Amino acid sequence: MLIGPTAVGKTETSFAIASHFGCPIISADSRQMYKGMEIGTAMPTQEELARHKHYFVGQLTPGDYYSAARYEEEVLALLEKEFPHHPTMLLSGGSMMYIDAVCKGIDDIPTVDADTRQMILDKYEQQGLEQLSNELRLLDPEYYNQADIKNPKRVMHALEICYMTGKPYSSFRKQEKKQRPFNIIKIGLRRDRDELYERINRRVETMMEQGLLEEVKRFHHLKEHNSLNTVGYKELFKYIDGEWPLDFAIEKIKQNTRIYSRKQVTWYRKDEEITWFHPSETEKIIAHIEECIGAH
Repeated sequence: MLIGPTAVGKTETSFAIASHFGCPIISADSRQMYKGMEIGTAMPTQEELARHKHYFVGQLTPGDYYSAARYEEEVLALLEKEFPHHPTMLLSGGSMMYIDAVCKGIDDIPTVDADTRQMILDKYEQQGLEQLSNELRLLDPEYYNQADIKNPKRVMHALEICYMTGKPYSSFRKQEKKQRPFNIIKIGLRRDRDELYERINRRVETMMEQGLLEEVKRFHHLKEHNSLNTVGYKELFKYIDGEWPLDFAIEKIKQNTRIYSRKQVTWYRKDEEITWFHPSETEKIIAHIEECIGAH
């Protein structure tokens, strides 16, 4: 498993690892699953995808519903199918919930039916996030005090479970680690903060040169979908809607990407199983993986 903050250099390192072990790459990027969002999600190019087999890249449309629980189920099924042919598999990405879904498992929370999901979505569109957050505080104060109540997806999903089951969402969140029938080797990539921030700023400028604004314009009519509530898109939606000047929107993309990278780093620091390397240390990374495989 190869993880690290956005723009740290996971793509290049993942290709080196995949080439050495002759294995496919399983993406753990929750936004690279959506086709048409190639620039804003820094999706591998067609040439790169042709060089290395990738899974979970570009198979959804932005209007499709997807979840970490479904990702867990589909990745485990894929691994069971692939391990006889590829004893070493590489999962690479930075989406924290998706990584935890594979490593630790997702709680067995009931699947939300379409009617309940639509009802909560209608309430969100008609009443707004603040009203839904107030409702969550009444129905599940325990989860309300833990959750990111500014995240519509988190609030809406919790309310869906509350409405559908008649029980607090928090009552389903046991957070017990599940055992996996395979060994997990965790490799983390890191750079000095100034170096990472410079790469983030440069990447945003490159995305704009590649046509990010035109890509975002194509999805403006779908901007309420959760898949598009992501850095790079939500800021440019504000420009398109006349709320922000373009230069300001671009600076906000850089700033919000830096903030997201800090959240990722904070999340990863909790995991003592990760062995950290600089992206330039490819040979050391491969040697470490070989050593771990031999130890097992």
